[in-house]
Parts: sequence; C-alpha cells; structure tokens
Amino acid sequence: MPWTPPTGPSRRSLLAGAAATAGAALAAGCSGGSRPPGPPSGVALERRMRASAVRDSERLLERYDATAAAHPALAGRLAPLRSAVAAHAGALAWPGGAGGAAGKAAGAASGPAAPSGTQSPGGTPPADGVQVPPEPEKALAALADAEQALAEARTAALAGAPGELARMLASVAACGAVHVHLLTPAPGAAS
Repeated sequence: MPWTPPTGPSRRSLLAGAAATAGAALAAGCSGGSRPPGPPSGVALERRMRASAVRDSERLLERYDATAAAHPALAGRLAPLRSAVAAHAGALAWPGGAGGAAGKAAGAASGPAAPSGTQSPGGTPPADGVQVPPEPEKALAALADAEQALAEARTAALAGAPGELARMLASVAACGAVHVHLLTPAPGAAS
C-alpha cells in the first residue's frame, strides 16, 4: 500500500500551537493586577516630595521658634533666617494648594508659631518638645546642625526630584548652607 500524507495538522504543529497558546496565556496572566505597582507618576512623586520638604521646613521653623523662646536675646539675629525658612516652606508647597501647612508656615514668618501639641507625620516632636541647649552658643550650634542636616538631605533628594523641584531644592539647600555659615561663629571670633 502506498504512503498517503496525513489529512490534518501534524502532531508537531499541534504541540507548537499549544505551547504558543500557553505562553500567551501565561504572559497575559502575568501582566494583570498581580504585578507590583511601578514607579509613581511624576505628579505623584513631586507632590510627595514637596509635602516632605514642607514638613522638613516646618520642623526647622519649630527649632527656630524654640531657640528664640529659650534665648530671647537671639531672636533678632534669628528672625531673618527664620523668615527665609518660612518662605522656603511656602515656595516648596504644591502649586495652587490653598492654605495648608505651607500657608501657615509662610504666614508665621513674622513671629513664632504657637505649638500645635501634636506630633508631625515624620515623628519629630512639636516645638514644645524641641530640646534647646541652655547656652546661647550651643543653641546656635544646634540650630546650625539642624540646618546642615536638612541642606544635606535636600541635596541628596535632588537625584530623584523632577526638574523644577530639583532646582528649587538646590536653591533651598544652598540657602541652608548660608544659614549654617551665619549661625556658626568664625574661628577665633569673640562671641
């Protein structure tokens, strides 16, 4: 009997088709809702970074207020620096945001804010919980250390910040570095 070709798909083509279908089903299943969320959108990232920067400025304002309250003789020297920090909080706030923490911080630029008595989201105690050294020189040094730490943190945040926010953070970090210089006595200078 002579050989006749099979009438239908071959076993090899059936297996290849089944493998392709299974692969497509697996790929479709993996791309569903079970995948971990990707990086946040640019807008969400910027909102979060701005909110964090505003909270950092508000905590620094609390330090300025506590230092001025503990050492009234330093209040005049600290007032322009505190005013700049309040302006930073307002500038870093989400554009178009009404009132909120940034508005409160910027509005408080003319004088110390009343402590709220609640803990901030970052875990820093309110102004009445800020420890201020009893010696004015050490109080200024503690304030300079806080400014330095914040300037360094803002500089580190530049890498992940969207364009305009990165420029603003760089500017505010530079201003913080100037504040450190102004709060730190020159070597050999009489206090």
